Amino acid sequence: MIYPIVAYGNPILKKEAEEIPEGDNISDLIKDMFATMENANGVGLAAPQINKGIRLFVIDSNLMLDEKDEEKGVRRAFINPIILDEYGDSYSFEEGCLSIPELRAEITRPEKLTIEYFDENWNLREEEFSGMTARVIQHEYDHLEGILFVDYLKGLKKKLLQSKLIDISKGKVPTDYRMIYPLK
Repeated sequence: MIYPIVAYGNPILKKEAEEIPEGDNISDLIKDMFATMENANGVGLAAPQINKGIRLFVIDSNLMLDEKDEEKGVRRAFINPIILDEYGDSYSFEEGCLSIPELRAEITRPEKLTIEYFDENWNLREEEFSGMTARVIQHEYDHLEGILFVDYLKGLKKKLLQSKLIDISKGKVPTDYRMIYPLK
């Protein structure tokens, strides 16, 4: 099943997501989230973006890398994740979001992280990620905390985007995937 993606302005995007009871069967939801992400040409998708306020996201960072990159991409589901540490040099990169189409901004994040999470089979894992994979995880993890990439913008940058954000919430933006607009 391909879910519609909720647009900027939907209150679920600003709420902290709830933990999933350990052992819940969410394998179909995970498959559907990967299908929804792929349908929208995304590299990550968090459950709040499909109107589900639970601590789950999926990523496929392979799509961010090209053949000359030394880094290996990751295609994985993260259930009830907790970022334990973020470290290394911080760097800026232009980010976008399926819930905020047609808008991109330079966001600065640390280059590495350590995260604890359950995989699709409810095995507890702790791993370190770096580079683009870390960035995709940080972006999707923020969704579970009710944080959007535009929340990192300050002052004039944020003010200049306000009318675009309002247009997005009204559905005045072209997309190749189904969306739910809060002000439409």
